[in-house]
Amino acid sequence: MALSGRAEPPVVRVETSARQAPGTATPATPAPAAPAATGGTTAPAAPRPLAASVPTRLLVPAAGVDAPVTGLGLNADGTVEVPTADRADQVGWYRNGPTPGETGPAVLIGHYDTAHGPAVFHKLPKLKPGDLIQIRREDGGTVDFRVRATLQTAKETFPTDAVYGNTKGPELRLITCGGRIGADGHWTDNIVVLADPAPPVG
Repeated sequence: MALSGRAEPPVVRVETSARQAPGTATPATPAPAAPAATGGTTAPAAPRPLAASVPTRLLVPAAGVDAPVTGLGLNADGTVEVPTADRADQVGWYRNGPTPGETGPAVLIGHYDTAHGPAVFHKLPKLKPGDLIQIRREDGGTVDFRVRATLQTAKETFPTDAVYGNTKGPELRLITCGGRIGADGHWTDNIVVLADPAPPVG
């Protein structure tokens, strides 16, 4: 994936709001225009990458997450799909990007809340550096990550390069919404968790 040359990077939105009417389609997360070759903050060491394997389940003990993962593609307008509001207990993986454990930033997207109440990523803002994230893969393996940082950013200034930019090794991004409810009934900000592969034990 490489930069498309657009002057303005896309604003990534996960518009999940308690004000959203039941059954209303959730506005999608715009796909990355493309990551910059040097974009983003990377871990100092580049762990050995794994072969591609689709993620099947996400476990984040500190945020109470134990959820199935489904693949997300692109909508007709070029935006990334998000899980529907009636599947707010699911996490979506952006399948046009790396799988967790491959070189590059694997991106998982989840709702913060819906009209039905708190959703799968409701406690994501509570994550702290060092918290464990585990991803089970279709090949039967599990990839462990540790939180490096949790960011809150206005949707208009979404750090596209830091989230989607090329990395020296495997990395993980978890994205949901946050901030406050704006006049349009949607959250004003995004919460972005940056995570690196957990070092081997022993």
